[in-house]
Amino acid sequence: MTRMTPWLPELPVSHVLANIGAALADERRAVLSAPPGAGKTTLVPLYLLGQGWRGDGRIILLEPRRLAARAAAARMASLLNEQVGDTVGYRMRLDNRVSARTRIEVVTEGVFARMILDDPELSGVSTVIFDEFHERSLDADFGLALALDVQSALREDLRILVMSATLDVERVAALLGRPPVIESMGRSFPIDIRHQDRPAGERIEDTVTRAILDAHATEQGSILAFLPGQAEITRTVERLEGRLAPETVIAPLYGNLGQKEQDAAIRPALKGTRKIVLATSIAETSITIDGVCIVIDSGLQRLPVFEASTGITRLETVRVSRASADQRAGRAGRTEPGIAIRLWHPGQTAALPAFTPPQILSSDLSGLALDLAHWGVQDPAALAFVDQPPATTLSEARGLLRQLGALDTENGLTAHGRLMRDLALPPRLAAMVISAAEFGQAREAAMLAVLLTEQGLGGQSIDLEERLRRFKAEKGERAEASRRLAGRLAMATGGSKAVDAGVQVLAGSLLLHAFPDRIALQRGGRGRFVMANGRGAELPETERLAGSQMLVIADLTGRAAQGRILAAAEIARADVEEHLPGEIRTEDQSLFDKTSRQVRARRVTRLGAIVFEETPLPRPSGERAAKALADGIRELGLAVLPFSKEATQLRERIGFLHRTIGEPWPDMSDEALLARLDEWFTPFQADARGFSDIAAGGISNGLMSLVPHELQRDLGRMAPTHFEAPTGQRHPILYEGEEPLLTIRVQELFGLKQHPAVAGGRLPLVLELTSPAHRPIQTTRDLPGFWAGSWKDVRADMRGRYPRHPWPENPADALPTTRAKPRGT
Repeated sequence: MTRMTPWLPELPVSHVLANIGAALADERRAVLSAPPGAGKTTLVPLYLLGQGWRGDGRIILLEPRRLAARAAAARMASLLNEQVGDTVGYRMRLDNRVSARTRIEVVTEGVFARMILDDPELSGVSTVIFDEFHERSLDADFGLALALDVQSALREDLRILVMSATLDVERVAALLGRPPVIESMGRSFPIDIRHQDRPAGERIEDTVTRAILDAHATEQGSILAFLPGQAEITRTVERLEGRLAPETVIAPLYGNLGQKEQDAAIRPALKGTRKIVLATSIAETSITIDGVCIVIDSGLQRLPVFEASTGITRLETVRVSRASADQRAGRAGRTEPGIAIRLWHPGQTAALPAFTPPQILSSDLSGLALDLAHWGVQDPAALAFVDQPPATTLSEARGLLRQLGALDTENGLTAHGRLMRDLALPPRLAAMVISAAEFGQAREAAMLAVLLTEQGLGGQSIDLEERLRRFKAEKGERAEASRRLAGRLAMATGGSKAVDAGVQVLAGSLLLHAFPDRIALQRGGRGRFVMANGRGAELPETERLAGSQMLVIADLTGRAAQGRILAAAEIARADVEEHLPGEIRTEDQSLFDKTSRQVRARRVTRLGAIVFEETPLPRPSGERAAKALADGIRELGLAVLPFSKEATQLRERIGFLHRTIGEPWPDMSDEALLARLDEWFTPFQADARGFSDIAAGGISNGLMSLVPHELQRDLGRMAPTHFEAPTGQRHPILYEGEEPLLTIRVQELFGLKQHPAVAGGRLPLVLELTSPAHRPIQTTRDLPGFWAGSWKDVRADMRGRYPRHPWPENPADALPTTRAKPRGT
């Protein structure tokens, strides 16, 4: 049994530690809600060390970021008067400080997910603590779902504690089966919240710089300023340089920084100096920057948004949530009274979202899909996710994994997929390393994979060949740790074949196996490319790669129509032919020419949407031509079709019955007809090779074919084309509006005692009654009521205007007529 420290510091969470221990002893699950400064991250794990139910089991503490994990481990170790790696250690992707003596392991959330997937029983683990769960990372959500599954099925003795500073307690408690919810007060000194509006059009770094200089000149203490990203931090540093006294240290803090630079940013300022920390959201939670008593909040954060249809993740700058704004302000009152300066109007705070959206709703789910297959779960609803992964995004992820050979047609894990999952890499990059191992290139591929997953290695160049070269020669602890990781990944592939001496391994040829859908051909000028998936991508014309004929793109952002390339490598067509044999195909195509509105044919050599060569062929006919015309209609819209008057009326009649009665009468909306072109258009236009050849009669016959055969004979009865008036005259019924409309002279309805109706008598016609001059005089849905009611007023008005036409006092008993009275009567 590990010796428990004889004392713990007195912090707000100290008052509920006994409640936490009792809840985990009795219920095995608990939720702790404690604001910043309560001490939950350090005191709770240390307290649980002394619980009898723990035995000698390890406590796993999950942290959302490496910086927070290192800081938490260091703080707990200092309270025990030990070094990190003794009783308290940490594990993360590029750093591991644990030993046989370690009983509290602080791990990043991704590391925990891999731990539990590799060892579902969590051997030797007594407790799993999810810290800062409100951040709702994909790894945290998945890790909690797995932990709950393991506890229910394999480890009833496992304890699970979910902790957060700003937590949607009700939802999380419901997910955990409503265990005890323990609330702790925070230790927060008074915070003076002030607001400074950002002038319209002003760059955020200019606003932040001005706020920093003002606060630095008028207030005491160190400053923590939140900006959305690294670029804004760099520009703010440039604006501050030379404008502050030498005893003021400017310290950037963001994810791409090395460990030493991050640790330096959170260390207290030396005596006689002040510090200005410029941070992203990385500094919101889990860490305390001693000496900070002024927070300047830009109110912005940068979040990744994944588009499943394109496979592109773009970064969007958005407003922070109210929870994040509170977290940021709380940084000012951790150790003494502080000031929080918010760079927005106070009225805007209420409009902020309550919480930051969970990553699972807007992330690439290919890694999750691979892990679910490894866990043996087809339906994610079988696991207890706070928010279920979106079905569309998960489906796209599984499609990618099938393309990479990781899943079979039933979404089961293949042998290749098991190899991919064993590598701690995103699926695309894992597939690349495994494929490269077959040619003795595993180490080069692993170096490239680590370069792409550890931002900042090898510099910021878009050209991955250049970044890989720099990374190989880069000095520093982070670079060396990354190269060691690449070596371990290469060894894990089991590839023993060595690359031939003197053979140059190019980044582009490796990336082909990870991003076959992002092979790109220059089209439209320097820096403009079209990818195999059909999407556009571009580079600044000044970039060296902008002149390349072909690229393979590893990272891009922006909207789907024209993505901005962030990382790519040059390739040639020969590289594709060598590494992806069979992907370049030659085939005959029939396609619609939008300019001439005719069907053309060509023989093309292509890679996905990329066309390398094409040769014209004779114009096609028959079904091939009709299908190409259908493609043109989908592109241009249904309005391009030559609907005859008969076809238009038929469409309106059937559409009316669908709106009124529903199925099986078919939907006649543009969207529905476009979706079913292959059913009603293509089979009836066998002789058409252009829009001018489309037969109007074929359109009518096609529309009628959508009506079930047994209903076709009822169409005339349910939605007749005309109404036969008592005079014997036939008048067209219009179905284009929400209700069927009949326009008719009022004299033709004399003697009619029932209101005309369609749809088997279910729906009355809207009668637009006109004068002898065909001008509207009344609209009614109740003809008998009209005769008995307002007819009297209409008659009084019309008799004088049209004296030669009958206006009987009782039209229900009068004879209908289309004629005027004879002269002299």
